[in-house]
Amino acid sequence: MTHLIETPRPSRPKRPFFLRRGPMENIATTLIAIGFLMLFQPFLLVLYTYSLVTLLAGTAMFIIVSKFPE
Repeated sequence: MTHLIETPRPSRPKRPFFLRRGPMENIATTLIAIGFLMLFQPFLLVLYTYSLVTLLAGTAMFIIVSKFPE
């Protein structure tokens, strides 16, 4: 009977937080939700003014981040 010796694989260095797909997709989704809420609130004009910019930034961020590796 032969015994196989397993050599440990060198572990990949962990990616920084801003290069990980999961957390950044969550941040982009939250940004989209905030923009949506800003668009439909009736109280502050300044929130309404920047709602489209916030929605577009969240959408662009989601599109870019969804291309990151797992």
